[in-house]
Amino acid sequence: MGRDVVIDVSSYEAFLFDLDGVITRTAGLHAAAWKKLFDEYLAAHAARGGEPPFVPFDIAVDYRAYVDGKPRHAGIRDFLAARGIRVPDGTPRDEPSADTVQGLGKRKNRYFLEALEQEGVAVYQSAVALVREARALGVKTAVVSSSRNTSAILRVARLTDLFDVRVDGVEAARLGLPGKPDPATFLEAAQRVGAPPARAVVFEDAVAGVEAGRRGGFGLVVGVGDADRAESLRQHGAHVVVADLGSIRLQPRARAAS
Repeated sequence: MGRDVVIDVSSYEAFLFDLDGVITRTAGLHAAAWKKLFDEYLAAHAARGGEPPFVPFDIAVDYRAYVDGKPRHAGIRDFLAARGIRVPDGTPRDEPSADTVQGLGKRKNRYFLEALEQEGVAVYQSAVALVREARALGVKTAVVSSSRNTSAILRVARLTDLFDVRVDGVEAARLGLPGKPDPATFLEAAQRVGAPPARAVVFEDAVAGVEAGRRGGFGLVVGVGDADRAESLRQHGAHVVVADLGSIRLQPRARAAS
């Protein structure tokens, strides 16, 4: 970290970007929605005499450890399992008030969308500039996110036209694709833009995402994170780590001799 990373675009045909924490600053909205959901649930669970006693959801620890970068339902299962709690999966027909994985997922989504519409979404301008530069150099771009709200986020951020392909939580569910750290969603995006994995670059801020990139055999996996997280990102598969995508420099394709 601290040095620019040069990417020779003649070596790659596609850039595949995670959304939350890489392109958009929605992590705060997500984390607040998760905290509201879990604190409400844990407090009610403890009040009913359930174990363990109420301990609030810790955004600094629990968000990164259990839900960041994962499909929503996996995050619910993993966090509650860490607290020794199991809830039934339920069905897609469950209401948001249901204490099932499906119901809790809908409740969290409602909290997130309310905040998104009320507060809007900030973007990483350096990331947007990188995407635009890559497209100008002939690189295909895709957004690959576990979020089922990717379309709404891109709309609010006015970034819908920035990507050739979108593989999100809705598409993953439709196709039956497992979420990160499985590489299936990245592989689907690469296939849609017509790039072999070895000729594609993955940009990710979550350990589940960089692990997916490495397991998928992608040519370059760029971890995005500060110094405190750099080693963890490397251990899970990042070839390089940058604190900001403004540290990426693109080397244009060499022009053929006339």
